[in-house]
Amino acid sequence: MASSTGGVQTVERAIDLLEIMTDLGGDATLSELADRSGLPLPTIHRLLRTLVQRGYARQMPSRRYALGPGVLRLADAAGRQLGAAARPHLERVAAELGETANLAMLDHEMAVYVAQASSTHSMRMFTEVGRRVHLHCTGVGKMLLAALGEDEVRAIAQRTGLPAATEHSITGADELVAELGRIRERGYAVDDGEQEVGVRCFAVAVPDAPLATALSVSGPAARVTPEFADVAVPVLREEAARVGDRLAGR
Repeated sequence: MASSTGGVQTVERAIDLLEIMTDLGGDATLSELADRSGLPLPTIHRLLRTLVQRGYARQMPSRRYALGPGVLRLADAAGRQLGAAARPHLERVAAELGETANLAMLDHEMAVYVAQASSTHSMRMFTEVGRRVHLHCTGVGKMLLAALGEDEVRAIAQRTGLPAATEHSITGADELVAELGRIRERGYAVDDGEQEVGVRCFAVAVPDAPLATALSVSGPAARVTPEFADVAVPVLREEAARVGDRLAGR
């Protein structure tokens, strides 16, 4: 059956269930899946039976449903492909700026780090590939949010609640909307101790990427000063354009 968006409805519904499990930390009850998806229980049962048979979901002893090993296999393959395409460009950023470079993509209402090149300094950032972070308190996350409309941003803020990672984190929707306006005007985002105290990050969008993607450089605030943006942002923009070309298959 085709969906109103032109896709296949059964596939869309199965993906919805997997995304709900992901958003809930990797597993969910039938009632949670029903409440969040709006699907009737017989439909959920039928979809889960297929997902379990194919290894993309599993039923736990508690009768909760969790992501299965098939999802890990797909994620590992996708991560390797993205990392291979982006890593040379992240390494150029890290080598030229001397700080850790990260590539992150929009993952529903979070950002997920998909590639990284570490700083050569002994004191550096250790954000690991695969980590999912909130959008409102990270440089890459705010850059991804800046590409969305205000209504969508406010809807995300309402659903996530804008939890504070530090005392510097944005916790109000109006404040977030205003910050995103400033990001659009200057063309890059700043995380000034909002995710981790004492760490500053600059991020730019990756143009023409198939999914919303951002490239960042981060490090201790003592080295990554506000003035560091004058040097960092042009380098980030140049390599972000190259990453976008690679991801778009050009």
